[in-house]
Amino acid sequence: MDATEKELLELSQQLLNSIDQQDWDAYTKLCDADLTAFEPEGVGNIIKGMAFHKFYFDLESSGLPKQSNISSPLVRVIGDCAVITYIRVCQRLNADGGVPSSAFEETRIWEKQNGVWKHIHFHRSPPGA
Repeated sequence: MDATEKELLELSQQLLNSIDQQDWDAYTKLCDADLTAFEPEGVGNIIKGMAFHKFYFDLESSGLPKQSNISSPLVRVIGDCAVITYIRVCQRLNADGGVPSSAFEETRIWEKQNGVWKHIHFHRSPPGA
């Protein structure tokens, strides 16, 4: 894996960390304002812009620890764009002390804008969907 691929994986992990920690400032620094997405919460619709995502960041945190891990990543850099695919394994402590895991298939697209990688599109779905 070359340096650019490693950088993109690190940025993708930072993005997941910002989601898990409900850190809107960190998330917006990594994302393009015109971010697009296909995700389960969009119930079959393409989501455009950041307002849809802001709603979830503004929900009250449970205060319980959670983390996302990138498994089996593939990175393909195409000029000033990159496609990253992986399985996102989520671990969350629940109120009764259990730590259930869940997983999603994710594809993230990054674009280099003025020398900085910005997250411009993603697709997230349950495994095997």
